[in-house]
Amino acid sequence: MGKQEDFVLRTLEERDIRFVRLWFTDVLGFLKSVAVAPAELEGAFSEGIGFDGSAIEGFARVSESDMIAKPDPSTFQVLPWRGENPGTARMFCDILMPDGSPSYADPRFVLKRALSRAADLGLSFYTHPEIEFFLFEKEPAGGGVPVPIDAGGYFDHTPHGVGHDFRRQAITMLESMGISVEFSHHEGAPGQQEIDLRYADALTTADNIMTFRLVMKEVALEQGVFASFMPKPLAAWPGSGMHTHLSLFEGDRNAFHEAGAEYHLSKTGRAFIAGLLHHAAEITAVTNQWVNSYKRLAGGGEAPAYICWGHNNRSALVRVPMYKPLKGQSTRIEIRSPDTACNPYLAYAVVLAAGLRGVEQGYELPEGAEDDVWSLTDAERRAMGIEPLPGSLADAIAVMESSELVAETLGEHVFDFFLRNKRSEWEEYRRQVTPFELGRYLPVL
Repeated sequence: MGKQEDFVLRTLEERDIRFVRLWFTDVLGFLKSVAVAPAELEGAFSEGIGFDGSAIEGFARVSESDMIAKPDPSTFQVLPWRGENPGTARMFCDILMPDGSPSYADPRFVLKRALSRAADLGLSFYTHPEIEFFLFEKEPAGGGVPVPIDAGGYFDHTPHGVGHDFRRQAITMLESMGISVEFSHHEGAPGQQEIDLRYADALTTADNIMTFRLVMKEVALEQGVFASFMPKPLAAWPGSGMHTHLSLFEGDRNAFHEAGAEYHLSKTGRAFIAGLLHHAAEITAVTNQWVNSYKRLAGGGEAPAYICWGHNNRSALVRVPMYKPLKGQSTRIEIRSPDTACNPYLAYAVVLAAGLRGVEQGYELPEGAEDDVWSLTDAERRAMGIEPLPGSLADAIAVMESSELVAETLGEHVFDFFLRNKRSEWEEYRRQVTPFELGRYLPVL
């Protein structure tokens, strides 16, 4: 056993931890957990824990259901929200086949594979997500309209508001688990919060996002409110996105930075943006995977609906934030389409693959859009060569189906399952009769 495994076993003993939760993620991004006693952990480190993969969404067919969850000791953290003693800890797992090879269905492995492709080019991929979500008074019954916990707006400091106390408690928990928070504030809609995680490599960030979503829901439960990462829960207000700042490093050097270039953006940075734009439509079903995701993208404001880039332009799909003098290492780009309800492992894998394809093939970056893209007419956008993002989950699936890039990045198994699952979600949605239709058509037709 290595040093990390020894550290974990020693910590369990010193802190009297009696349960260890082994976490992994299904193809749709839902967290799964199996608890083991510390005595079983040495065996789990060497051999893993067997489970029935066919019972997990998208993992395996019944005929090949045996799978192994092997804990990654570098992700060990004590869980802070359980008041009881003895304590509980968690580790993320890599999912293996019975012969010890990585499972083709494990989203964490999909991202690891994409990161190793970047490593072959001498590059490491860093991400910094701005995570938005809503706090509601309670979970509404039977699809009712949720009630936000406050009427606050962007950056509002609501006196004694639940949101303010909530953020303080939530951030304390995240920090205690080694997840660094950079900013937190009230977002634009009533009850809407934003918490930004500090820069980290993409795998750590994806693990942190999975932890973040659970911590937010736990803290909300403790405070008697309800947290939701649904992309667009309130028709009249902006939805929740997960704008993510991206950068590539070559050793200690920021590969996106070039002193003296326009926006201090290197040739690699420009080609990476070109890759994101060129493949944007193909990867949208992964970065925005729910029927409801497209209600946010169609909502205007700061949610992108068109494939373009701009400097400091918050209506563009890709934004190049303002350069800070003497901070070459902080040159970065921001992709604004993903929402918080995506599977972060798959989303970051396809975003990286799209950008790297641009770098490897030397894609040319088109002209940037400096106007508010939402305020242009369709004809003006066409004249500028600005295409729309897919307008619905059905449109996004149709483009993804023929994408060689996404098929290669996700692997055949995840690609096929994901498409099958999303087609079935769209068909189910198409059959619904909505309150909008009843309100508009029933009285007049």
